[in-house]
Amino acid sequence: MQIKRMLSFCDETTIEAGQTVAPLLVKVAVAAVINNPYAGRFERDLNPLTNASEEIGRRICACAVALMGLHKPVSYGKAGLVGVNGEQEHAVAMLTTVFGNVMRDAAGGGKAWISSFTKRVASGATIDIPLAHKDALYVRSHYDGITITLPDAPGPDEIAIICAYASRGRSNHRVGGLAAKRDQGRRRAGLTDANFRSDRMERSGA
Repeated sequence: MQIKRMLSFCDETTIEAGQTVAPLLVKVAVAAVINNPYAGRFERDLNPLTNASEEIGRRICACAVALMGLHKPVSYGKAGLVGVNGEQEHAVAMLTTVFGNVMRDAAGGGKAWISSFTKRVASGATIDIPLAHKDALYVRSHYDGITITLPDAPGPDEIAIICAYASRGRSNHRVGGLAAKRDQGRRRAGLTDANFRSDRMERSGA
């Protein structure tokens, strides 16, 4: 499936509530807009959308990581918007583990599942993309998000698939919770190395 448009967003915070944010908080998102082959009709097999998400994901994730410059992705999230002639399920089909693994690879690895949100919208929609730590679950300091608006997209017969990354936790976070240690997410979720690898392959586990 051919990408019709790519839209990029970068949000850099240096001061929050009068406090210097150090290191800098960088949040980025990149959206790819494609034609929806199933707009206006019901199709039971959505595997072609899932399969197409791999190459689309590689392009937008590489672009997003490049937008971060010297900053490394620490948190991630994903989202999908489908035009009014499609189904929410069309966007969900493009955000499965196939797309999730591409996001992890672009981030230099990731052990936690990726928060996501999808909805059917009119053109010019706004969406809040949830962000969470890429390696550890329940790290409260990294519960965040990025809000973007897609001008003139998605059209009624289009889908927008979106990846998002952040360079650190929230500015001035101070409400406690677990520290961001590499393996905490798996321990708290009860995931061993073996069953994490199995979970990684499940469609619903992305």
